[in-house]
Amino acid sequence: MAGTTRSSSVLLRGISQYDFIALIINITIGAGILGLPAKLYALAGTWSLLAYGVSAGIVTLIILCFAEVSSRFSGTGGPYLYTRVAFGPLVGFEVGWLFWLSRIAAFASICNLFVSYAALFRPQLATGWERAVLMTALVTSLAALNYIGVQRSARVNTLFTITKLLAVALFAGAGLYFVKPDAFTWPPFPTYTSFSQTVLLLIFTFSGFDVATIPSGEVQQPQRTVPLSLLVAIGTVAVLFMAVQVVCIGTLPNLAGSERPLADAARQFIGPAGGWFITIVALLTALGTLHALMLTGPRLLFAMAEQSQLPRWLAATHPRFRTPHRAILITAALQLLLAVTGTFLYALTLSTLIRIAYFALTCAALPVLRRRADVPPAQFRVAGGWLISGLAIVLCLWLLSNSSGRETRDVAIAMAAGFVIFGLMNRRQRQSD
Repeated sequence: MAGTTRSSSVLLRGISQYDFIALIINITIGAGILGLPAKLYALAGTWSLLAYGVSAGIVTLIILCFAEVSSRFSGTGGPYLYTRVAFGPLVGFEVGWLFWLSRIAAFASICNLFVSYAALFRPQLATGWERAVLMTALVTSLAALNYIGVQRSARVNTLFTITKLLAVALFAGAGLYFVKPDAFTWPPFPTYTSFSQTVLLLIFTFSGFDVATIPSGEVQQPQRTVPLSLLVAIGTVAVLFMAVQVVCIGTLPNLAGSERPLADAARQFIGPAGGWFITIVALLTALGTLHALMLTGPRLLFAMAEQSQLPRWLAATHPRFRTPHRAILITAALQLLLAVTGTFLYALTLSTLIRIAYFALTCAALPVLRRRADVPPAQFRVAGGWLISGLAIVLCLWLLSNSSGRETRDVAIAMAAGFVIFGLMNRRQRQSD
């Protein structure tokens, strides 16, 4: 059947529902939350709290589409798998290719963020050979952890998530006791541009659920686990993020000018130890996100190679550990190269537009797959799915309309490279038939 891939029998289904919820939360609670409250407040003031609600509503619409579409599939690949089945191999390949590139760039940038925070304890780590050694040790350790088994890796991810959640929740819970009600003033509603930019920032902050769907071929009962986990995880993250914003507004004077708002706020109600506490939280947050990216990124290569859209040797699994070991090694090597050289491979430009594009394509896949008789039935069906899909697509197009010409050019270059690879692989396949 169209939704079934060979990964369902080759890879070990070692990710439980709780592990999968933890994976989504881990990816979604990224390093952005450590600096975002100040930017949001500068754009929208106290109205930034409303922006949280608006953006959470938009993301929920997209997640509902993801939930139904993903409930038809049990294989590895996430949006790559969904769009390939719904719209054909070319669209699927482009989504998978660009998605993988954006994951490598994200890993490299967060790896540099981790090093910059670690340098607060030892300044020499910020430059020279010590920086390279730390990055090499970090990438090697995470790659080795994923190489020796997904089940162990999923357990470590869950530990990272629990630690991260407790740390951020402790900040929010403790800070709520020190919130000053008179800090919440309601000036005139911000301009359309400012409020739209605030929502736009938050949309990307809430993202991460899409990455977590990639290793579905290693999730237990994925058709049921993935939809429920998506909804539970995003609800948890939304409440936590809003609590953090409330604490920052209510405890930190001149929030808009703070470069490290959580650390500065913690210093207000904990004292000097608060800054060190948040630094440790930042390291845990970055480390957890790096681990999640190392877990999910190689599975994209595996899924594409499994469909003969990349060389088949990338779909090999380790005879003992049953992990896509070659895809892990190649992805890790490129991640380390980009991290050490500081060349982020289109970094945020690719990540931004690519994410919105495959959000829209996945939402569009919902009505397409409903009309198809050759795909597995949905285990989770969204009420008013056509309307929700249409609204989500319109909102994605609105987000795309805010992109700059440079971002569009960079994505076009990456897409052109993808077309070349797709053509070469098709030609090679025809010659071998």
